[in-house]
Amino acid sequence: MSNIRRIDPRRPAITTPAGLRRIVLGSSEGERLSARSAHASAAKPVRSQGPFTQVTLVATLAQRGAVSDAAREAVAAAAILASADTEVVLAVLGACQDDAATLGADRLLVLEDFDPNRYQPTALTQWLRGLQADLAPQALLMADSGADGQLGRRLALDAGLTLACGIVELGRDSLRVPARAGHDWLRPHAQVMLLAKGVASTALPFVGLGQRSTAPALPLVAETGLEDLGVQPGNPQTLALEEADFILAAGNGVTDVPLFQTLAREVGAAVGASRVAVDDGRFARTQQVGATGKTVTASGYLALGISGAVQHLQGIKDCRHVIAVNLDASAPIARRADLTVVEDSAALMQALLALVQKEKA
Repeated sequence: MSNIRRIDPRRPAITTPAGLRRIVLGSSEGERLSARSAHASAAKPVRSQGPFTQVTLVATLAQRGAVSDAAREAVAAAAILASADTEVVLAVLGACQDDAATLGADRLLVLEDFDPNRYQPTALTQWLRGLQADLAPQALLMADSGADGQLGRRLALDAGLTLACGIVELGRDSLRVPARAGHDWLRPHAQVMLLAKGVASTALPFVGLGQRSTAPALPLVAETGLEDLGVQPGNPQTLALEEADFILAAGNGVTDVPLFQTLAREVGAAVGASRVAVDDGRFARTQQVGATGKTVTASGYLALGISGAVQHLQGIKDCRHVIAVNLDASAPIARRADLTVVEDSAALMQALLALVQKEKA
């Protein structure tokens, strides 16, 4: 059934003081502890040294100098399915600081001078067609989200390639996509495959060769019938939390709400809150993040004065970068956070606000 959420049965667990293995649903604690132990272990082997006679291509548009989580899963899927003579090539539009080998890519093609603020769909499609002509990949994998999904569809339509969208399961010879009436549809591989979230785990047991080179330049194409009016910044204060890319969240440790709201406006962040802060009337129910509120997927989540109950951790499990500010270094959210600042939230807000205003001046 396509509406049943798929859960990795090999998800890392934590060990309690009593010696019991425990998986906390909605918490990423197990993954974080597993990642730390992985860093301390021996170096991972290279998937294949070649020689390569085939190519699997993964293409994506960079986000702030990095590859998105969805694109990382596409690279991981390509690497897992690749045979010893298949090279995994990752083509990135925009600056990319990620380690290609860790992602599982054997070769990274980067177009550094790509301007993401220009609307040029025809040029992007022709650029991708050029890569296909040069590399002759057996398949093209992309994330079925945002600009990546749109580009994949444009390419398939323009080049007359077979297309599979919203893939929820990918095997060596077949794939599974959602169909009508709540059922899944099993079909052979397509030339262009757009993967839904959660298809592959990015915790690979190997690394790629990670060779880096410059991608071909975008072709000069005049878009007919279109006028590029540029990027219009949205108002994060009116944006739905599910769509926000940067969220400033307040917990019980935030008592100066006006200061918090001012900081959110200055840094251009959407406002979120824990259940306790909402129940106290300091924030609206629509701003609550957690199992009983909103589940968010922001690239950046700055949690001020939030201890991190399991329900709240469930709401931020898909956020890419979590920064926690709390006086208690042992608070549960510290285990989920990528960075924990042990500091009074009011003092940090004052310092951060002064820094932002100084930079703007």
